[in-house]
Amino acid sequence: MSCGACCAAFRVSFDRSELASEGGLVPDGLADYETSYTARLRGTDYAQPRCLALVGTIGQQVSCGIYRERPSPCREFGMLAEIGVFSEACNRARARHGLPPLEIAAE
Repeated sequence: MSCGACCAAFRVSFDRSELASEGGLVPDGLADYETSYTARLRGTDYAQPRCLALVGTIGQQVSCGIYRERPSPCREFGMLAEIGVFSEACNRARARHGLPPLEIAAE
């Protein structure tokens, strides 16, 4: 990947059932508990968030250290980008890092 802005712009909350200790895939060491039902990826709950699993330089070359184990919000966001469908959320994330907007698909 060459962007990675979404990994350093949003809080990533997900159902605790996605944690490895609960039978899911997300490594427990990369998550904090929010409630009895939800967890969030470490590093994403700050004024300037950056997921601890993000490796590299945003806008240049990045990768996800837990790509195969990433939680559902990351899978859903990434699925749209893989097929070239970019959202306003994507462009907000890009703007936070000084990257130009991408063309948003017509609805």
